[in-house]
Amino acid sequence: MAVLRVTQVRSEIGSKPKHRGTLRALGLRGIGQKNDLPDRPEIRGMLARVPHLVSVEEVSE
Repeated sequence: MAVLRVTQVRSEIGSKPKHRGTLRALGLRGIGQKNDLPDRPEIRGMLARVPHLVSVEEVSE
């Protein structure tokens, strides 16, 4: 199964509460934080909500 490495690149300060909640659900708590997540439709949908705050790259395991 593919893995997505998600990195927070911008601050959540000033963003909408739903965007802040999405970042927390993705396991990100600050700029530079990274988290490896499975490539599933649910995760892709969460990433589609906050594309301006995160960077995404595919990792092969």
